[in-house]
Amino acid sequence: MLYNLLFPLADEFQLFNLFKYLTFRSGGAVMTSLILSFIIGPRLIRWLRYKQKGGQPIREDGPESHIRTKQGTPTMGGLMILLSVSLSTLLWADLTNQYVWIVLFVTIGYGLIGFTDDFMKVTKRNTKGLRGKLKLVFQFGIALIAALWIAKVNADATSVVAQLVPNPAAPGSAGFDHSTYLAVPFFKDFFPDLGWGYFLFAMLVMVGASNAVNLTDGLDGLAIVPIMIASGCFALIAYLVGNAVFSEYLQIHPIPGAGELTVFCAALIGAGLGFLWYNAPPAMVFMGDTGSLAFGGSLGAISVITKHELVLAIIGGLFVLEAVSVIVQVASFKLTGKRVFKMAPIHHHFEKLGWQEPTVVIRFWIIATILALIGLSTLKLR
Repeated sequence: MLYNLLFPLADEFQLFNLFKYLTFRSGGAVMTSLILSFIIGPRLIRWLRYKQKGGQPIREDGPESHIRTKQGTPTMGGLMILLSVSLSTLLWADLTNQYVWIVLFVTIGYGLIGFTDDFMKVTKRNTKGLRGKLKLVFQFGIALIAALWIAKVNADATSVVAQLVPNPAAPGSAGFDHSTYLAVPFFKDFFPDLGWGYFLFAMLVMVGASNAVNLTDGLDGLAIVPIMIASGCFALIAYLVGNAVFSEYLQIHPIPGAGELTVFCAALIGAGLGFLWYNAPPAMVFMGDTGSLAFGGSLGAISVITKHELVLAIIGGLFVLEAVSVIVQVASFKLTGKRVFKMAPIHHHFEKLGWQEPTVVIRFWIIATILALIGLSTLKLR
């Protein structure tokens, strides 16, 4: 909003020329969302404690220490992040950019699904919440709308560039219609066109990322730091693919307009830092599905827009590991009657082995950082 209101006045007031720069507006988004988190946080936590007399229901089959230490802690803390990110993005982003609205649509839509799930858990005093199949129907519905919307914006951008660039038919060029092709890490000239299958793939990326982050959110501070790490990585990726000079230098596919998502990613980092202040052990509030579904979905949407879906699987490898551990556990138990892990998701397995919760959390943060560095290396190694 500030960009749309103030940058047009830059000829009269030179100071407003700052709003032209993504780096300046991203810095503003970080600080704004951080401050909003500190303002919203205490009030929201008091309200949630008042409304949720018993806090979030704790799994009876979970680690014994959770029943003792986490019982009574309020959930739905993701509202703090959701409000801070949304307001900060609306304040600092270019609101004529369709990619910004797509990511906000996915984030808020998934956040509403998560909020409904959390609300049902708290009011019914059980850990089941919204039925899994119904939850997936809503998630896939939002993802389908987002995937079609992204394809339309891509096609519109291609037609505009085509008027400026002669014969823009090469994959990776700014005029190439990249609506349905898949970019493969480490290869600069390999762009398989999935056709209509790409929309199913994009939906699976968004829904899969959302649920993978949701599964990771099981210990104090465990999910929010990897979310911030992934957001930082995609802030850089969005900035690079949205810049014709940098994308040409790195030989990555340019996506005109995608750079504006840097502002959203920056806002998520700031809000994540603010939330971590209250979610650090022992947590004063849990993120809940309200936050984990929302921001897993937003990372998935950003990866689809920037054509770095496969890189998300590397950068967000910790989320993938958590999801795979659940799939393996369920499949093994149904097929053989035996469990591979002491408990799934895998962070609970290490708790059952005797690791202290802070040990599990910090070591998982380290793993997330290493995977993020590997994912970023794909920008140059191709």
